[in-house]
Amino acid sequence: MLLIECMKKYLAEILGTFAILFCGTGAIIINQQTNGAITHVGIAITFGLIVMAMIYALGNISGAHFNPAVTIAFALSKKLDAKQVLPYIISQLVGAFLASLVLKFLFPTNEFLGATLPSGTALQSFILECILTFFLMLVIINVATGSKEQGMFAGLAIGSTVLLEAMFAGPICGASMNPARSIAPAVVSGHTEHLWVYIFATILGAALAIPTWQFLTQKDKS
Repeated sequence: MLLIECMKKYLAEILGTFAILFCGTGAIIINQQTNGAITHVGIAITFGLIVMAMIYALGNISGAHFNPAVTIAFALSKKLDAKQVLPYIISQLVGAFLASLVLKFLFPTNEFLGATLPSGTALQSFILECILTFFLMLVIINVATGSKEQGMFAGLAIGSTVLLEAMFAGPICGASMNPARSIAPAVVSGHTEHLWVYIFATILGAALAIPTWQFLTQKDKS
């Protein structure tokens, strides 16, 4: 029975991460293929809406991480068993790679497949990604552990944060905030030159949000 419950969680992470990359990076690809029909604003809205939809669809099954940085941060906060970290991350990467491979099949001439690449310096994008993921994780950890009423709005809060951050930072750093979202299109398209930025900055940003959240929410014992 426990094995079945675990498999449900892993499948939910695969499906959710697949949907986010298929719709989100798919919007980037289709925008390029149609000479800007979707627009940057449309891409940001697409990412925000698909994240929100997947949280409501699958959140009660796996917790709706869909993001290795989020999974690592939840483990650091002791809200996820350390034994679950690797299976969750593997599931997220499987979903991400499946989405990028499908998009590669559908759009074989697209060079980047929605990969995140800095428009400026690598350091600029590293700092941006770190800050963006910090605030995203701060929202996630607060709404995921709050009251039942707050939990009902978790998808809206998290999806809106993704939309907001993608809206203003997307043109500079890609606003990944998710190692799986960057790894799959980079590897499938062959553009891995700045991948380290989107792995380390996002994990660092999410990890830094945990002690901040713990300090802000700790009870005063004095």
